[in-house]
Amino acid sequence: MKARRWIPLFLVLLLASGCVRYSFTGTSIPENVSSIFIPFFADQSSSGIGDLSDRLNQIIINRFINQTRLRSANSRGEADAVLEGSIVSYQNRPFSITGDQEAEQNEVTITVRATYQYTDQEQPEWSNSYTGKATYDPNEDPIQGETNAAEEAIEQIANNMFNDAVSGW
Repeated sequence: MKARRWIPLFLVLLLASGCVRYSFTGTSIPENVSSIFIPFFADQSSSGIGDLSDRLNQIIINRFINQTRLRSANSRGEADAVLEGSIVSYQNRPFSITGDQEAEQNEVTITVRATYQYTDQEQPEWSNSYTGKATYDPNEDPIQGETNAAEEAIEQIANNMFNDAVSGW
């Protein structure tokens, strides 16, 4: 019984000694990584949504700057890490059909190809495709519905890229 009383004290001392690193965002960044460069993710999909790339870039940058200790670098030469890519596919298709063969729900699917690399390494940490999907009702407000679905899809993509980049830390 007496040994059990020492366990909480031991854990507090272990945490206080710095033997265990913990971050409230769930990221643990290597000491030598203090900046990230995220160039513009070009829309090569012919999506027709003019600010899709801008929105994706802003979401990704916000994730890294607000949820890590990293600062944004202005160029590859100033950065310790680089996350780059492009929007390669955009689809807006019927998802569910009514008995009258009309679209009840449409689904927006966006695919982004991205690469994450530490600038002191020759090979990237990863190079992956990410897909985000969201549905909307085309019979209500089709333009705003598609815009909202695209926003939700790029949020999913940004979250997955961020998680893949920081999970290796």
